[in-house]
Formats: sequence, structure tokens, C-alpha cells
Amino acid sequence: MKKVTLILGGARSGKSHHAVEMAKKINKRTVFLATLEFHDTEMDERIKLHKKHRPAEWQTVEEGKYIDKILFNLKGLCDVVIIDCLTNLVSNLLIELNDADKVVEEIKSVVQVMSDMDCQIILVSNEVGDGIVPETPLGREFRDIAGIVNQLIAKHADEVILMCAGIPLCIKGKKNETAS
Repeated sequence: MKKVTLILGGARSGKSHHAVEMAKKINKRTVFLATLEFHDTEMDERIKLHKKHRPAEWQTVEEGKYIDKILFNLKGLCDVVIIDCLTNLVSNLLIELNDADKVVEEIKSVVQVMSDMDCQIILVSNEVGDGIVPETPLGREFRDIAGIVNQLIAKHADEVILMCAGIPLCIKGKKNETAS
């Protein structure tokens, strides 16, 4: 069954955990598409903790920029794809492409590939518009692009869930399917 779910929330709101739990309930061939590229000691520990909570039989694919190609190659090979997270993807693309329009075009390519897939896709993203206004022009550009990307994905999603303090709030789609 094809379904696209977007899970939004702030830092430590439970977004990734909820995505993993949703996929576990589906209990089918799952691919976890990790978009984080930057690594330091603290991030490595976070990654290890995230991996620890995923079933061992899940496949993990690490790609920080051009996930449309990865998704295209996954067609027919899995039942569930978790993309964690869109804000890392936006950051990576913004640094490489240095052009907001090109970043949005790359995300539109991802949406196009997703529309041709016959599996459940769960996307995780940060809701960055509720915080303070970033101090730097690059920070404000990132925030703005992340907001545009979240809107673009939400428009094409069957379900949008906002995580608040570990509690899923369904803001688009069937409310009774989000209870954990």
C-alpha cells in the first residue's frame, strides 16, 4: 500500500523514534535512508543510539544529497522507506549548491520519484520556523528553504504528524492511525 507520511517536530520531540515505531508496526522490508553527513564525536554517539533502536534486519543507506537516485533504485525492493531527515538534506544541498532554487528543485525531484514508488515512505523533518530568527543570512536562508521544503512535502503527503514532547499530533490525514 502506497502512503507518504511526514513527521515534523522540534529537537528531541520524538520524530525519529515515532518514525521507527511506525515502520516496526508495518513490519515489512524497511530501508532507513540517513541524510546526515557531518560527523564528530558527539554526532557519532547520536548515530549509534539511533541505530541501536532500529531492527537489525533493516537496511541502512547513507546519502546526504541526492536521495532521488537512491529512491529510484529502491523501487520494488522494499515496502517501507524512512528518510531521516529532510533538514539535514536541505543543509547538505544548500552548502553544495549554494542556491535556494536549486535545492527546492532537487526536493521536487525527490517528490517526483516518491510519487512513482509503490511503498510506504516516512519522512522526518525539523519544524524550524517556530524558533528564534537566525542571526546570519545563511541561517535565515536555511530556515526559509527548510520551511518551503516542509510545505512541499506536506502538500504531497497523505499524512502529516507534528511531534510535541513525544506526542504525535495528526495535522493531516487519519487521526486514529497516529496513536502510539
